[in-house]
Amino acid sequence: MSIFDKLTAQLKANPKTIVLPDGPDPRVMNAAERLSQEDVLKVILIGTEEEFAKGASEGGYNLSKCEIIDPLNYDGMEEMVKTFVELRKGKVTEEEAKKMLSAGNYFGTMLVKMGKADCLLGGATYSTADTVRPALQLIKTKPGAHLVSSSFILIRGDERIAMGDCAINISYEDDVDADGNVVLSAADKLAEVAVETARTAQVFDIDPKVAVLSFSTKGSGKGATVQLSHDATIKAQELAPDLAIDGELQFDAAVSMEVAKTKCQGSPVAGQANTFIFPCIEAGNIGYKIAQRLGGYAAYGPILQGLNAPINDLSRGCDADEIYYMSIITAALS
Repeated sequence: MSIFDKLTAQLKANPKTIVLPDGPDPRVMNAAERLSQEDVLKVILIGTEEEFAKGASEGGYNLSKCEIIDPLNYDGMEEMVKTFVELRKGKVTEEEAKKMLSAGNYFGTMLVKMGKADCLLGGATYSTADTVRPALQLIKTKPGAHLVSSSFILIRGDERIAMGDCAINISYEDDVDADGNVVLSAADKLAEVAVETARTAQVFDIDPKVAVLSFSTKGSGKGATVQLSHDATIKAQELAPDLAIDGELQFDAAVSMEVAKTKCQGSPVAGQANTFIFPCIEAGNIGYKIAQRLGGYAAYGPILQGLNAPINDLSRGCDADEIYYMSIITAALS
């Protein structure tokens, strides 16, 4: 049984509702038909009955099992607007809130916030910023989380690995108060990414062996990012003593047992890592795309981490298959 067969079986046994807020896009309708007709998920589509009827007719999609909600004719809009204004703590008026909620990204996120749906997958037509911003403003980070991060799950045959953060956090800097005191260090942030990525990996039946990566292995090199990876490793180990986490490690030491024996013998991770944490977005984004394009891995993500509810983002260049599988992933996290 593949991991997606397993996740699908779990969802059929414990039904979830997902919001797809991108409107009558053919790719969205294709995925929505498959998800709903196969009884994998309950699907809410955002838009008018007329535009979905037209799109379904033109594309031959069966959306009979999907719920279609038009924000402009939503019976619960008054309650939603009131809740929205309360959540934004006076930063928007009711008139401004109603205008914002006419857009699928904000409206769909509020459906999740108000318990009308379990999760949301957007980005087929919205930018990453337009998908993530409502989540940060309305869903917010879960207790104990200080930032939102992302991971990718990469699958090749029976192999599965996780990588983070490859899409959200450009770099890691200390947060300081008005007096210049560090209230949240860069290492704290990277450590949180490491633990969250390991927890995501566990959803996909990966027993995480977490390598905090660098161009240095155990002090062989010097530099700011080396210290960041070193310090983040220690903090991640403190945050999650149940996980196998080590660093700082070069990639060859992380995956090659032969190299590991030379560079860091006795490490619980080196030579067998399957969860890789990058010290900046450049390394992470390049790394997962090398694995995808040259390594032959199918890449699923970005999977957003640290939020109170699963909200995930798509590339605007995605196809219907990506929406289908990312919907399953998103719902499995709820």
